[in-house]
Amino acid sequence: MLNLKKCVRALLALTLVASTAALQAREMVSVAKAEINMRAGAGTQHEALWKLTLGYPLEVTGRQGEWLKVRDFENDSGWVYRPLVAKTPHMVVKSRVANVRSAPNTRSRVIGQADHGEVLRTLEHRNDWVR
Repeated sequence: MLNLKKCVRALLALTLVASTAALQAREMVSVAKAEINMRAGAGTQHEALWKLTLGYPLEVTGRQGEWLKVRDFENDSGWVYRPLVAKTPHMVVKSRVANVRSAPNTRSRVIGQADHGEVLRTLEHRNDWVR
């Protein structure tokens, strides 16, 4: 019985490690031009669903030739032409408003605010904070 418990614990630990690795392995891109179209399918013959602006971050969920199937922070999905995106890290504000602080802690001075949907370039990660 003791060996069974050890096996179950080891399997749970392995599952957690595998899940964490899968989450960290997601591919992110950002819009590299002033404005691009997100399309309903992989090609310019497909309808343009909406326009995306410089820096807008997207998660890659599929590929077809030079086209990437992507999803945004609100789970909307579509297709973008791969040469129009880059690996430059950007973040998008998901809350109604986010405080921009002078240092990475809640006690530091608020120096500005960013609104929902605003795109911010990522310069550095520090623990759970982004500069």
